[in-house]
Amino acid sequence: MRGGAGYQFDQDDSWYHPWYNFKYWGKRAWAGFIAVVVLIIVIVIIVAVEVTKNNAYPDYTQLSYSLADTYSGSTFFDNFDYFTGYDPTEGFVHYVPEAQATSLNLTYASSSSAVLRVDTSVGPDSNPNASTGRFSVRVSSKTQYGLDTLFIFDVIHSPLGCGTWPALWLTDPSNWPYNGEIDVMEAVNVVSSTYNQMTLHTTSGCSMGVKRKETGKSLTTSCVNTTDDNAGCGVDAGSTTFGADFNSAGGGILAMELRSAGIRMWQFGRSSIPADVTSGTPDPSTWGEATADFPSTDCNIGNHFKNQSIIANIDLCGSWAGATSVFSENCSGTCTDYVANNNGSFADAYWEFGAFKVYSAS
Repeated sequence: MRGGAGYQFDQDDSWYHPWYNFKYWGKRAWAGFIAVVVLIIVIVIIVAVEVTKNNAYPDYTQLSYSLADTYSGSTFFDNFDYFTGYDPTEGFVHYVPEAQATSLNLTYASSSSAVLRVDTSVGPDSNPNASTGRFSVRVSSKTQYGLDTLFIFDVIHSPLGCGTWPALWLTDPSNWPYNGEIDVMEAVNVVSSTYNQMTLHTTSGCSMGVKRKETGKSLTTSCVNTTDDNAGCGVDAGSTTFGADFNSAGGGILAMELRSAGIRMWQFGRSSIPADVTSGTPDPSTWGEATADFPSTDCNIGNHFKNQSIIANIDLCGSWAGATSVFSENCSGTCTDYVANNNGSFADAYWEFGAFKVYSAS
């Protein structure tokens, strides 16, 4: 006779047993059971690992900072070296040495601020003209910095203009990208107001697809320079953080903390600067969530970021600002033609800085 549902016959088909009675299972049944158990265990482990990874977050314990360096006043640029020559990122500029920058009034400083600007004197009828690039400046701090360092940048004015690619950033100029790059303030083709983009660039092994605590908007998660055309892992700092609105409000303070737990950046408007920053006793643990948070969860910060120099420059066109699709969003024609023939359009293409202060953890 045939067995009912859920039962199985023994070999002589003389009587039947329920399927769940393991005493009567054969080798095939046991093999199937063990395979299912192993699969369940593997799934549980994978889920546990992913949950743990997604919830992992470094310990940003409070550090005590003391002032190490100040860049300010009429000697501001004495602390920097001038990069000379063509731009490494294919920019349409001639970076000029210190003597030429001074004679063209491209860098100058007073007791209250320092200015770095693009040349506006060379027009299409000048001889020589700017057909191979416009004069500009790129300076790099003579001192380099490592972990457990807090940088406070007072930015009064950010550059405006089609074709501009200004940046306030840090890297080891002799060892890029191996020692990393930290972009504190950067934007392209700014004709009015836009957001500041805060970004890291590294070699392989650095990702930000992890838990983060930030008020800005993550744009990409891979920091590796060989992915996404070296876009890096950028964060949109929010509206009015670069350009006309930022400038009209008197600028603000950019703070960047570099430590083994991660890299954090804050942007404060002129009217909302923390009192401890103003008093010279900065304590990031009291500032709330960073504008951009780059935790060490899936990126060894100490291995990727070494010997960081402070760099300020204004590039023109280049691989980002000069890309046709990017330039045409706000500007007309081609980037190089615009830069070569519109010297009067760069009157607002300048950085103006207050003091830069660098603090070290004790």
